[in-house]
Amino acid sequence: MQKLITIEGVDAPVVLSRRKGTRSLKISLRSDGKVRISVPYGVPEFAAKQFARQKREWINQHLKSPAVLHNGDRIGKNHVLVVSHDAGDSIRTRVTGSEVRITLPHTVNIDEFDVQLKIAGAAERALKKQAERLLPQRVEFLARKHAIDYKDVTVKKLKSRWGACSSRKELSFNIYLMQLAWQLIDYVILHELAHTRHQHHQATFWHEVETLCPDYKDLRKELKSKPVSVFATTL
Repeated sequence: MQKLITIEGVDAPVVLSRRKGTRSLKISLRSDGKVRISVPYGVPEFAAKQFARQKREWINQHLKSPAVLHNGDRIGKNHVLVVSHDAGDSIRTRVTGSEVRITLPHTVNIDEFDVQLKIAGAAERALKKQAERLLPQRVEFLARKHAIDYKDVTVKKLKSRWGACSSRKELSFNIYLMQLAWQLIDYVILHELAHTRHQHHQATFWHEVETLCPDYKDLRKELKSKPVSVFATTL
């Protein structure tokens, strides 16, 4: 369960989030400028708000401005954001083969928060299309090159990981990979392919990664500097 609330003295929207498995009150800052308070079931809302008020100095100090998308920005590998205005009274989005189109009323500014959420949603649809088309092909190529077996490939929006490998050798990848350079994408794919042989991060796993990708240390360091998601559309 999620609920959008306001906290006096906090310079951003706050999302109160209750999820199974949450054991303590936690605060996290999202890439879209929102603050998330993770709240265990059984903890009343007033207690969560009080917790946030106690942490507001830290929150305001660490808040980052949300990423703002503008006309002409590239979305992934083969889409461009195209923004136009007309006399209509609603915000309209459309994803084509090469464009993410958004049409705004003349009175609406692209920098407005609600507009950015609409753009982000359309951009994510474009990234998903790209990922579904390109990533399975690239995985197949790299797997054949290194004689690695895997079962399946899926793509989805992941909040904290670039990829994952199940114990059944099923691979999943974040649609936001499409925002990265191909050498970083290949590193993520090879990392997950290595997990088909080693379901851990012990020395034998990293030796496998180095065999598949000799410059993995530099790529891994660069990858850590990249946000897992550039924008967000959901609370």
